[in-house]
Amino acid sequence: MSLSGAPSEDALVIATREAFGPQGPLARADVRYREREIQTQLAAAIAEAVSHRRVLVAEAGTGVGKTYAYLVPALLSGGRVLVSTATKSLQDQLFLRDLPHVRDALGLPLRTALLKGRGSYLCLHRLQQARHTAQLPDRGAVRTLARIEQWAQGSSTGDLAELPGLDDRSSVIPLVTSTRDNCLGSDCPSYRSCHVMNARRQAMAADVVVVNHHLFFADLALRETGMAELLPTVDVVVFDEAHQLGEAGVQFLGITLGTGALIDLARDLLAAGLQHARGLRDWHTLAGGIERAARELRLAAAGPLHDLRGPVKLRWQERAGRDAFTGALYGLAQAAHAGHEAVLAVAAAAPDFTRLAERLDLLAERAQAFAQPAPTGRVRWIDLGAQQVRLVESPLDIRETMREQLASSPKAWIFTSATLGDDERLSWFTEPAGLEEATVLRVGSPFDYPSHACVYVPRRFPRPNEPGHPAAVAALAGRLAAALGGRSFVLTTTLKALQPIAEALRARFEAENRAITVLRQGDAPKRQLIQDFLARPRSVLVGSQSFWEGIDVPGDALQCVVIDKLPFPPPNDPLIEARVRRLEAEGRSAFNDLFVAEAAVALKQGAGRLIRTESDRGLLVVCDPRLSTMAYGRRLRSALPPMRWLDSEDDALAWLTELAASAPAG
Repeated sequence: MSLSGAPSEDALVIATREAFGPQGPLARADVRYREREIQTQLAAAIAEAVSHRRVLVAEAGTGVGKTYAYLVPALLSGGRVLVSTATKSLQDQLFLRDLPHVRDALGLPLRTALLKGRGSYLCLHRLQQARHTAQLPDRGAVRTLARIEQWAQGSSTGDLAELPGLDDRSSVIPLVTSTRDNCLGSDCPSYRSCHVMNARRQAMAADVVVVNHHLFFADLALRETGMAELLPTVDVVVFDEAHQLGEAGVQFLGITLGTGALIDLARDLLAAGLQHARGLRDWHTLAGGIERAARELRLAAAGPLHDLRGPVKLRWQERAGRDAFTGALYGLAQAAHAGHEAVLAVAAAAPDFTRLAERLDLLAERAQAFAQPAPTGRVRWIDLGAQQVRLVESPLDIRETMREQLASSPKAWIFTSATLGDDERLSWFTEPAGLEEATVLRVGSPFDYPSHACVYVPRRFPRPNEPGHPAAVAALAGRLAAALGGRSFVLTTTLKALQPIAEALRARFEAENRAITVLRQGDAPKRQLIQDFLARPRSVLVGSQSFWEGIDVPGDALQCVVIDKLPFPPPNDPLIEARVRRLEAEGRSAFNDLFVAEAAVALKQGAGRLIRTESDRGLLVVCDPRLSTMAYGRRLRSALPPMRWLDSEDDALAWLTELAASAPAG
């Protein structure tokens, strides 16, 4: 099935509807009528937007099948398509599973390409350097490097995601991948076989390209990942999991100055100097000057918090203007200038020096910029850790950038997710994304929530700001998990609550001699924790922000989700404070338009972990009485799926006992 030329609205909409019809190539015998009807409605709306090159924001509830709903009209349109999703793992799923299935079902001879950021690809030049010069921290790192070397011999893509069992947190990965700072570009001896360049060439030749939000915005900020060439040639842009777009954009449209990157730069300077220009400059002193300036910046930023053990986010005004802090920034700029002059003097010795000169010049420029007041419309803060510090400057949102992109060339822009807001205009998403004029569509889930899911909010419960709240959450979660036999998530709104709740659960199960395992975020990589949870049905997983979304555990493996408290954003976060000031300056209510709106979306995301298929059944528990007692609770309750509300813990335990009786033995 294909359409030649530029299809009319009717032609593309009709072809899209036919694809999902009973006799269409995407028809499935196991799909209920209601599910097919909603999916077709969404796909037809996307087809219409594609035909007229309009902007469509579409919220589609869990189970709608939005991936196929946007792929079918996008591929049938005959235009060039760019699809961006939230994470690299979702990219792989889309590129390796969903996209080939739809393409083949429609019988379209389309070329597809997967494009990730350079940090996802093996750098052959740096692999060779690591083999000869890297100081690996332990034997595990030595074994990992050996595995990468063996795998590299047979890999055609260099995509590290293809290497089974490679931990994303491995200390070896930065040694064998490139960054914008250390890439030698066309001067690299391995340039012709570069995996990054090969991926970009394939993307430029493809009909459908799959990227991620981070890559999209990184390129808009840096103009170096290939998107600047790719985007103008595209007819249809689809942002899947669009609710994460704003966070990704703010992160990459800002600028940072981090001591970790400074130490890496100093070491690269020393290594290149000793290898290519030994004796021509005092490389030890130059590199040492940058390292010393980095340490002084960390100390000046820490101030009285010099013995800090955990990460802290400081307001910019807490340090800006102080002599020690400003002096450290200017001292860093001077150290960078000294290094810049030295490498320019020996630039002809090796291509490494040209790149180092650019990095040192940028470092000096950025240090001087942070010593001056922030530009209007941007916010600064300090991420302070036990060993490092990052100075961050970012826009308050992505609206100006997205408006520029939408105005740059006529194309269809599709933004879709299961969670984009709690009002008819989806203002939580559309306003900060500059999409107030977009067409908005909301389609609900086809799942039978009233029959399959219940909600319980304990009324007599400690308030979230009371000291006994974490213990009460753990006690309730323990009773519920015991009735169900595990199969539970406990989602916390802060990292601080993870440890006490997890430890209390472990102590309770041990005292009661219950064989229920407690898995805690941070004890293992996220992917490993999910695998362990699936492998051990009698388990409870305690996780924070990264487990509120993007986790798909269908079936009986997960039947209870406990949320510790309403997920309001932290009021003392510098970015939140800046947004509050802007709303108040506009005469608006920051509480209603920001805090409640954010909480509604986050609550919907957390609740979305529970019911993933039409046959799933489960219980959602929110351990925050404010959901029932406060005036804004009505708005938050309406953001949840239409689950059945339970009045007491006895009712909740009875529902879980019923679920446990029908679940397979674990």
